[in-house]
Amino acid sequence: MAGHSQFKNIMHRKGAQDKKRAKIFAKHIRELTVAAKSGLPDPDMNPRLRTAISAARSDNMPKDNIDRAIKRAAGSADGENYDEIRYEGYGPSGVAMIVEALTDNKNRTAAEVRSAFSKSGGALGETGSVGFMFDQVGRIAYAAAEIDADEIFEVALDAGAENVESTDDEHEVTCSREDFNDLQGALEAKFGAPQEAGVIWKPNITVPIDTEDKAESIFKLVDALEDNDDVQRVFVNFDIAEDVIEKLG
Repeated sequence: MAGHSQFKNIMHRKGAQDKKRAKIFAKHIRELTVAAKSGLPDPDMNPRLRTAISAARSDNMPKDNIDRAIKRAAGSADGENYDEIRYEGYGPSGVAMIVEALTDNKNRTAAEVRSAFSKSGGALGETGSVGFMFDQVGRIAYAAAEIDADEIFEVALDAGAENVESTDDEHEVTCSREDFNDLQGALEAKFGAPQEAGVIWKPNITVPIDTEDKAESIFKLVDALEDNDDVQRVFVNFDIAEDVIEKLG
């Protein structure tokens, strides 16, 4: 188990889901705003907005909050405008990291992200400095208890999925970035809204992490980055040893 799935599982165990709901919802509102302004305010006609709504729902964001954010963005040509920025760098133990942000002040965000890397002993690099260690893929996840593994496997492959992995907890479907919207639509038509859906950076090269101290140092940097209002998502290319995972858990 390595890369994005491992990262999600461990951060969940460590209580990342206990962060203040207001901060989590604020990040979703930014994505909903950008998504709504990038196309039609109708999720059926706007794949990015549909994905943003699914992500907000997976964090239990109330429907009224989602609807208000979309209406506010769609009804205002001016108002809040955010730039999409990707930062790349190296964190503790030499792990590669990609940080996605939505910001209304590029200078502020760059300074804060650079400071977080520096304080951790890492270093912020140029765009492309670590991107080759990741593949950008579509990822869609459903709760395992709700869907038969063989059924989702067949539907997903017919709809263009590259891989389907089923565990006791979830079914994870991945595809090329180009096929993501079509695959998401096919799966939603059959199984309803997923737990998670989005285009992620999946590591193709991983760094082994064999001690708790190393793992904790990485998590400390991730926490600092995710605590930044401008940062939307963080991806890391680590592979933590099973015995370390058990100790962290």
